[in-house]
Amino acid sequence: MRKSYGLLIILLIVCSLISAENIVKYPFQDTSKTIDERVTDLVSRLTLEEKAAQMLNEAPAIKRLGILPYNWWNESLHGVARTGRATVFPENIGLAATFDPDLIYRIGEAISDEAWAKYNIAQRLENYGQYSGITFYAPNINIFRDPRWGRGQETFGEDPYLTSKMGVAYVKGMQGNDPKYLKTAACAKHYVVHSGPEALRHSFDAEPPMKDFMETYVPAFEALVKDGKVESVMCAYNSTFGKPCCGSSYLLNDLLRKQWGFKGYVTTDCMAIRDFYQSHGAAKDAAEACALAIKSGVNLNCGDEFNSLPEAVKRGLVTEKEVDAALSQLLRTRFKLGLFDPINQNPYSKIKEDVIGDQQHIDLAYEAAAKSLVLLQNNKSILPLKKDLKSLFIVGPYAASQDILLGNYNGVNDRLTTIMQAIVGKVSAGTSVSYRMGVEPSAENKNSMNYSLGEAAAADAVVAVFGISGIFEGEEGESIASTTRGDRLDLGLPQNQLDYLRELKKKCKKPIILVLTGGSPICTPELSEIADAILFVWYPGQEGGRAVADAIFGDVNPSGRLSITFPKSASQLPAFEDYSMKGRTYRYMTEEPLYPFGFGLSYTSYVYSNMKIDKDKIKKGQSVKVSATITNTGKASGEEVSQLYITDLRTSVETPIFALKGMKRIKLNPGESQEISFEVTPQMMELVTETGERVIESGDFKVYISGSSPSELSQRLGAPSPVSEVFNVE
Repeated sequence: MRKSYGLLIILLIVCSLISAENIVKYPFQDTSKTIDERVTDLVSRLTLEEKAAQMLNEAPAIKRLGILPYNWWNESLHGVARTGRATVFPENIGLAATFDPDLIYRIGEAISDEAWAKYNIAQRLENYGQYSGITFYAPNINIFRDPRWGRGQETFGEDPYLTSKMGVAYVKGMQGNDPKYLKTAACAKHYVVHSGPEALRHSFDAEPPMKDFMETYVPAFEALVKDGKVESVMCAYNSTFGKPCCGSSYLLNDLLRKQWGFKGYVTTDCMAIRDFYQSHGAAKDAAEACALAIKSGVNLNCGDEFNSLPEAVKRGLVTEKEVDAALSQLLRTRFKLGLFDPINQNPYSKIKEDVIGDQQHIDLAYEAAAKSLVLLQNNKSILPLKKDLKSLFIVGPYAASQDILLGNYNGVNDRLTTIMQAIVGKVSAGTSVSYRMGVEPSAENKNSMNYSLGEAAAADAVVAVFGISGIFEGEEGESIASTTRGDRLDLGLPQNQLDYLRELKKKCKKPIILVLTGGSPICTPELSEIADAILFVWYPGQEGGRAVADAIFGDVNPSGRLSITFPKSASQLPAFEDYSMKGRTYRYMTEEPLYPFGFGLSYTSYVYSNMKIDKDKIKKGQSVKVSATITNTGKASGEEVSQLYITDLRTSVETPIFALKGMKRIKLNPGESQEISFEVTPQMMELVTETGERVIESGDFKVYISGSSPSELSQRLGAPSPVSEVFNVE
């Protein structure tokens, strides 16, 4: 009897462990089978209408098969976005200014942890709506080829190498390294030639020279596919080479899948298929557009156009077999994420809510903000300020703004500290601190009296927080003060802000520290005459206020570097609609800019010396190792961003003036020296021909190691002098 009772107890325990979700009713639910076997079984059980519906971003439930709804659309550009509380990291253009891929990897890990914590909660709440899933439309790795583009703030800047390294690091952090399960699905967007104008993005045909296409626009996408194993690629709204990007078999099949070996799924940008027949003239109606998308290589429709897929099949525009193949590729991702498995089998299901905004992520957001700050000017070493000033005046439309911390595609939380608040918390309790807005972001002052000017003149120092925000720049439809759908055709500081700063300079004889916010260049040369110091802070995230205050008072030594060239004005730029790289970015711009790519000052000084090269003559296919010594010759500890640039001195086609090919962050105490080394690989020596081929030509190559792009302007502005060597390829 006791024995039977014991067996009964064991049986009850075993039964209790078998929940309804663990019962295998169909082969696609059997985790012992391969993903391909499971996908094949599931697709075989669906009607054509169900197949089409599962290829929408808002995939409905299929109750008869026990399949829950799933929405593929979620955002995580610089933190989980648009879904409540989350850690807000600096906007991507600021993250790029850190030149620190390891930091970006750690941020990707943090974001994906918070994503899973929120997903686990959403599942318990049966919240299957938009922004509740673990498939994300990020990162944006378009090249910020023109600073007028309102969405450039979302990118990693103007350089293909920097964009590639930062993008790959982000993807690896997001997608995890579990041997069985994909942590989240990252997405390389917007494939491939896409960077404004916003007003034309639904109809524009971008036709860069094939050389520029392969040399500038393609490399980051190729790197994310080959090195990052990115799970998803989003095709862009516009056309490229005469075909809509989401309807181009060359882009999606020939280049992406066949040449690069992409194994993931292609999603459209949202409602992009509609543009086939409304803007591009590539289809007559929705059914034709759906057929073109499927035949070109699209798997997921962000939008509702694929509701017309059954009609397209009935009209013979596409076969059900082709639909099955596209859906099968898409479903593989859901299986890799474990969305059809018992939840307790997935290690990420154990991530709890307390990871969201925890101290580790707060510290990481602070580190990112601190490393992103770019010191553009520091006359007479006016910074850092002393904390025991008698009086300090804070002024500017963004001093007390939380908006400029957030950027776009952002999350929110309850611990946003403004620059003004952080400064107040930093100075001595005996320091008199006053604050006024002084001027609105864009509106003229209507009161002839303005107390702020007199109060500024009476202070020992003024911190002026000016610049631009999301009301001036952003995506089509989001920048409420923009008359050009988010683009900035005038790159200067808004006129009313400049007028105020001019008056401030007249009244104030004490130091003016200008803090500039924004996601794109502010090209007003006069600011260097108005301000004693200029600190460019981007959209620095939730901890940005603290980081800026710490930099102003010396607890942070600025070490950010410009991830985009600042021209003197838009007049130095080619036509916005021209996608040729001629005259664009530091790589091809021949006119002298306001501030060069890679530039940024420090509170200490560095000297580069003793450059060595292990071979001065090599054969094609061989590598060269170069090294140099960096010495901190100043009085403060700091981090130096060492950059490797290459110039091909003798070529058959035009090549970049300089091309970034390496970067390393190193910490140095006063008087300390360190040797750094780089390997110059054959890939770094390649040039791209007019037909888009990558070749290595014989000739001389000059390699530089420096703290900025190695232009004369960089050195005049205070960057350390570069060291260089020449080697020959036979």
